[in-house]
Amino acid sequence: MYPGRYAATDPDRPAVHEVATGRTITYGRLEESSIRFAHWLRAHGVGAGDHIAVLSVNDATVFELYWGAVRSGVYITFVNSHLAPAEAGYIVDDCDARVLIVSAPLAQLATEIVVHTPKVRHRLAFSGAITGHLAYEDEVAGLPTEPPADQPRGSDMLYSSGTTGRPKGIKPPLTGAQIGDEPGPPLLKTVRGFGFDEQTVYLSPAPIYHSAPLRYSVSTQALGGTVVLMDRFDAERSLECIERYRVTHSQWVPTHFVRLLKLPQTVRNRYDLSSMKYALHSAAPCPPEVKKELMRWWGEIVYEYYSATEAIGSTVVTPQDWLRKPGCVGKTGGPGTLGRARICDTEGKVMPAGEIGTVYFERPDFTFEYHKDPAKTAETRHPFEENWYTTGDLGYLDSGDVLFLTGRDKFTIISGGVNIYPQEIENVLVLHPSVADVAVVGVPDTDFGERVEAFVLLAAGTEAGDDLERDMIDFCRERLSHFKCPRQIRFVDGLPRTPTGKMVKGELRALIARYGGVEVSS
Repeated sequence: MYPGRYAATDPDRPAVHEVATGRTITYGRLEESSIRFAHWLRAHGVGAGDHIAVLSVNDATVFELYWGAVRSGVYITFVNSHLAPAEAGYIVDDCDARVLIVSAPLAQLATEIVVHTPKVRHRLAFSGAITGHLAYEDEVAGLPTEPPADQPRGSDMLYSSGTTGRPKGIKPPLTGAQIGDEPGPPLLKTVRGFGFDEQTVYLSPAPIYHSAPLRYSVSTQALGGTVVLMDRFDAERSLECIERYRVTHSQWVPTHFVRLLKLPQTVRNRYDLSSMKYALHSAAPCPPEVKKELMRWWGEIVYEYYSATEAIGSTVVTPQDWLRKPGCVGKTGGPGTLGRARICDTEGKVMPAGEIGTVYFERPDFTFEYHKDPAKTAETRHPFEENWYTTGDLGYLDSGDVLFLTGRDKFTIISGGVNIYPQEIENVLVLHPSVADVAVVGVPDTDFGERVEAFVLLAAGTEAGDDLERDMIDFCRERLSHFKCPRQIRFVDGLPRTPTGKMVKGELRALIARYGGVEVSS
């Protein structure tokens, strides 16, 4: 399944609305543009199994690049546009991209990464000019709009967020199937479970280079729906878009929810959100009280799924099931999910219900590897069970096979021999009315090995002080065991989150050195 089927039957159907500019790309134009790009790739010796990279702001042109690559048997890598030149250059070079396509607003970054990307043979710029880059629109103008005879299916090859180290390229195998002769994007099973179809209007407020916005957007197009692409997240503008475009499906991360809920009640009441049937969220655990408050506002339409860019497995939880078991991420092996979750100890032994361990997914029909990194690939495999995979998350299954996450093993704080999970504490502190964002870490302690500390970004108009620090610690102690609560609150000007909401815990080392003179546990 791919957008061409809708171009043939309904070419004027909108495939994507670009909110910032008001531009709409129809299925007819998306099909013709992706075919032209496919012909350009072939003319420049880029074929099945080769790699290209895209560095872009949220520009609707990325979809014609995606579908042009996918219908050419090519791997396409979208690069985080917020990276420093050396970091972005590392990904482009590591993925062996022969072509790099950049949107014009990123001209400075495009110029600065040239020195870091010696393997790139062709550099293109779209939506404006960049020195040293060919104009994409000129390059594809006049090329045929008839599909090539041979259209092997390609794939994205996305990179992990790099929250604990350098990003890793997640490389799925290519099947060799022709586009249109197979089921389409692998995510289709999941999105159909969320009611995606030809009538779907899907709001994407997050960066398109991230796996979930990209894959849900192209799955929407594979099913004939319409993508509403925002240039960036803004809480009130998101509500405006839902009303203006009559959005049926939307996708968020918990940080978005927190910011939406901090809008004044008069702003919340200003917009008609009645068209929305599914509000999806993932990427990071959501504080239960935040989710409950959102459902009091939006109704029982908030669905959560747990997965990873590696796509090793997934769970889904309906709002009704979540309200029965707040904090869970869904029943393993349920409808619309991938694989079955298993909880294992450090030696790989399956653990009983209720005990915390490493989350594995059993996927007999699946495999992947990290590009050029067999050692990291091996770390994702179970020590003795074939086709069991993990990304290092910790959690437990209850007696009904419902999965709860507790954090990542690299972030666990061990204080006085007791394991403490930062996420649990962050879920409490973020509810304090003066907190805009929070990160909890373990720092060295001579008595306990590690102690709990919190880094807090204050809400606008709030002033830091000893009284506020004590109030926050007391707020935490009223809700959690005292040993879990921070000994100290450090007020900071900002926290290192990715644009998709994940905390870059490794970068907290610099914060701790700046504010406290010690290093974070890793």
